[in-house]
Amino acid sequence: MSAPERRTAAVPPPAEEPPADEEYARAYAAGYEEGVRGALRETLEHITHGHTPQEIRMLTASRLARLSEEVDLKRKSLLGPPRRPAWGSLLRPPAPARAWTGPVTAASAPAYRLLPGHSLLVREERPARAVEILRANAAAFPRLAVVSMRPPEVPGLPADHRLDLTVGGPGTPADPNQGSLTPGEISGRLRDPTEAPGGALVYVDALEFLATEHSLETTVKFVHWLVTQAQETGSALLVSFDPRALDVRDVSRLERAFESVL
Repeated sequence: MSAPERRTAAVPPPAEEPPADEEYARAYAAGYEEGVRGALRETLEHITHGHTPQEIRMLTASRLARLSEEVDLKRKSLLGPPRRPAWGSLLRPPAPARAWTGPVTAASAPAYRLLPGHSLLVREERPARAVEILRANAAAFPRLAVVSMRPPEVPGLPADHRLDLTVGGPGTPADPNQGSLTPGEISGRLRDPTEAPGGALVYVDALEFLATEHSLETTVKFVHWLVTQAQETGSALLVSFDPRALDVRDVSRLERAFESVL
C-alpha cells in the first residue's frame, strides 16, 4: 500500500506594492471629498435659512473671493513642527546678526492696490488700514471724493483734486447744510467726480452713521449704487466699516455688495 500523497500549503502570490503616487492620490481625494461636502452643506444651510437664489449666488461669490486665504490658513494649520536641524548646520559658524526691522504693522504692511472699477470693504473698528490704502492709491486717480464724519488727511494731494462731503456734523461756511446730507444727495454730488474722465477714488467711512440716520435699507441701496457707479465709470470705491454696528446678517448683506473684503 503506497503512502498518501503529501499536500503542501499554497504559497500566496507576493503582494503588489502600491504605486509611488498612491499616498498623494489618497490625500488629494480625501481633501477633494471634504471640500465638496463642505460646499454642499453650506448651500443647504443657505436654503434652510430662507435665502433667495440671488442671495445664495452673492454669498457664494463672496466666499469664492476669500477662498485662497482660507485654503492658505488651512494649509498652515496642517503643517507639522519644524524639523530638527542637521548636525552639519549646528557645526557651521554662526551667521552675522541681521538688523532688527520690527513687527509688521498696518503702517508697515504693503498697501492694497485699487484698480479702476474695483470696490473694497475694510472691516475695522476705526478707520486705520483703509486710510493707509487711501493715501497709497490717491495719486493713481485724477480726483478724490471723501464721504466721512472726519475726513482724513491725504498729504501731497492738491485741494482742487479733492471733494469732501462731511456728514454727521456741522457743515462748512460755504455749505452749512453739508452735515445733514442724505444718501441720495451724496449720490448726486458724487456723479460729477466719478463720471469725469479717469473717474475718481471714492472713500467712505460713514456707513454706520448713514444706517442709523437713514435706515439700513437706504444705506444698502446707497452702497449698491456706489459699487455700480465705480464699475461703470472706471472709478474705485474704498469703504471702512465697523462690523460691530450691525448684526451678522446685515453685515453679510453689506459685504456681498463688494468685490473684495479685508
